[in-house]
Amino acid sequence: MPTTFAPLPATSCLLIIDVQERFTGVIPAIAAGGPVAKKCRILLEAARLLAIPAVISEQVPDKLGPTIAELVAVQGDSPRFAKSHFSAVDEPAIRHHLDGLHRGDVVLAGVETHVCVLATAADLLAAGRRVIIAGDAVASRDPEHRDQALIALRDLGALVVPVESIVFRWQRQAGVGVFKALSQLVK
Repeated sequence: MPTTFAPLPATSCLLIIDVQERFTGVIPAIAAGGPVAKKCRILLEAARLLAIPAVISEQVPDKLGPTIAELVAVQGDSPRFAKSHFSAVDEPAIRHHLDGLHRGDVVLAGVETHVCVLATAADLLAAGRRVIIAGDAVASRDPEHRDQALIALRDLGALVVPVESIVFRWQRQAGVGVFKALSQLVK
């Protein structure tokens, strides 16, 4: 279980899980302009500004559609990987990519909290990674499922904090570097 909250740009990577078009009809929070879509966009943009590698997964995209346009617009060179496993790290291409980054802290956001986010976090924790859940950047069709999954994630040893906490912990100090740009993102 993490005892400190110290993800740094040099030790972190970001994994956005399955924020796809087909889910927008059943999870309004990820539709264009929805709160979870906005928070995922903030994380992607902050990661880009701080040179933190980001990865996007798509659950069976031929059936569930691509990542929502709002995130594609800011993904930059972040790779997107198709997956069929609920745990993103059960997908060999994603696991190999994450392993190749050599980052011990993995920030997770996306859907659905009680299925793919939970399974991915559990596997990352079992592999010895520190997992930080962006609590306001995850969603499930049933809000109760999201809430129960966040409790389970904490019990497993994941740290659950808001996006703004992650962004400013990555930045570490006001007034330097990309602080001003990050401040604009979270407003």
